[in-house]
Amino acid sequence: MQVREDQHRLFQLLCQSKQPWDVQELAQQAGMDQPMAMGTVTFAQHEGWVTVSEIERLELIASDDANARVCSELPERQFIYVLQKYGKMALQEVAQEAQKLGLQVNEIIKWGTQRGWLQKQGRELVVSEAGKKITPQLHDDDEKMFRLICDANWRKEKLPEAKGEARIFLDQLPALGIDPERVRELLKNRAELAKIKSRTQRKVTLTDKGRAAIASLSVACEEKNQLTSEDILSGNWKKISLRPYDVTLAAELKHVSKIHPLQKIIQEARQAFLQMGFTEVVSPQAEVSFWDFDALFQPQDHPSRDMQDTFYLKRPKEGPLPDAGLVEKVRQTHQNGGTTGSAGWGYQWKPQEARKMVMRTHTTATTVRALAADPKPPRKVFCVGRVFRNETIDFKHLPEFHQVDGIIIDNSASFCALLGTLREFYRKMGFSEVKFKPSFFPYTEPSADVLVWMPQKKTWLEFGGCGVFRPEVTEPLGCTVPVLAWGLGLERLAMMRYDLNDIRVLYGSDLDWLQEVSLCQ
Repeated sequence: MQVREDQHRLFQLLCQSKQPWDVQELAQQAGMDQPMAMGTVTFAQHEGWVTVSEIERLELIASDDANARVCSELPERQFIYVLQKYGKMALQEVAQEAQKLGLQVNEIIKWGTQRGWLQKQGRELVVSEAGKKITPQLHDDDEKMFRLICDANWRKEKLPEAKGEARIFLDQLPALGIDPERVRELLKNRAELAKIKSRTQRKVTLTDKGRAAIASLSVACEEKNQLTSEDILSGNWKKISLRPYDVTLAAELKHVSKIHPLQKIIQEARQAFLQMGFTEVVSPQAEVSFWDFDALFQPQDHPSRDMQDTFYLKRPKEGPLPDAGLVEKVRQTHQNGGTTGSAGWGYQWKPQEARKMVMRTHTTATTVRALAADPKPPRKVFCVGRVFRNETIDFKHLPEFHQVDGIIIDNSASFCALLGTLREFYRKMGFSEVKFKPSFFPYTEPSADVLVWMPQKKTWLEFGGCGVFRPEVTEPLGCTVPVLAWGLGLERLAMMRYDLNDIRVLYGSDLDWLQEVSLCQ
């Protein structure tokens, strides 16, 4: 049987010693990673070449700078030197000094009183006669013990069976004249010096069958994926075997750069309306209430205008209204219907309410601006943008999301044409099953909700609303022909496209999902 060179070294080490080997020490001596060494040992155990025993032991692990800390005097001893200088200290002063040394007052008192170096008298600590004699050269047994267990060179010298390793276990201390329980007590609150950790130590013992099998092992020729210039110049290429390709193995998964899934939906929605002959328009995300509410014939006492539903700005608190003529027409329409033939809402319209600045609650504020700017038919415009509502965050609601709004201004525009337009839009977005349900909006009549069939959940999901603008909206803006309008959410469309159960995934930082999600669907 042929094995790798490092595996051969490991088996030779087992043959050279009749004593059990610790797996970690065996790996180090063989120059192998511990997982690879453990894999080799497991194979040998399965073949009956070795036996493996497990022992639970407590290892004493000194910190990297433990020896330097002990040799430069423990903090408690440094405090004794300060106390020697003053003779006594109030507990308040002791607390201040302890803080400098990174200690607690009770730690100092316990350490010093156990050794007879100090005494507590009322609210003061007093250095004792024994404490006055303490010098940097005079150390007690506990301090000597600290220095020993923190000295790696001492551990190597005293534990030759460790084969060069500087590890030490508590069950080895009695043989060195050290009380393990005393060590536990001393290290209870001294993690900066050393820690005691439970270890499962695996011991490997070679069997007679293994000794016979190892004698027949040979070192396999080194395998490489490709030769290097050093291999050729040195002549090592003669000892190297090129590793064959296994075309059945899975290839490494590569994640290529791609657009964010939500951004892809936004771009597809924009492209769909552009292909249908629409013109794109934009408007500010921070909008005056006039365009967000009043121009849409939404009364100033409507619940959606309350602060629990809408984000109002503090700075600037108010914005400018359009020209006075347009404002007057909207005012009269709200109060008594104006020239629209409507009764209006029958209240006193206030311009100060219309001036309030809000984060736009829908992109219909953008399309109504476009309608006011040019009400002459025929015209088709749309807007894609962020909108803001004071929603409670859950799996299907966010306070900030995207909408696509649009209007069609045409003499022959009809409700049927509106439904057909939206069916075509969703067909372009990859959804063939669309239906409409009668609904109510303050600014459209008739109105409908747009629902799309979600095959993954076997249910209809509401994606937005649509309708024909009421005369109270269009006529004050100078438009006397039908205007079709809609507002559709894009996050829910993305949830459906990518089979998501939580809208928050679209705005999260789940890199696994972002890398693996397929955009061609």
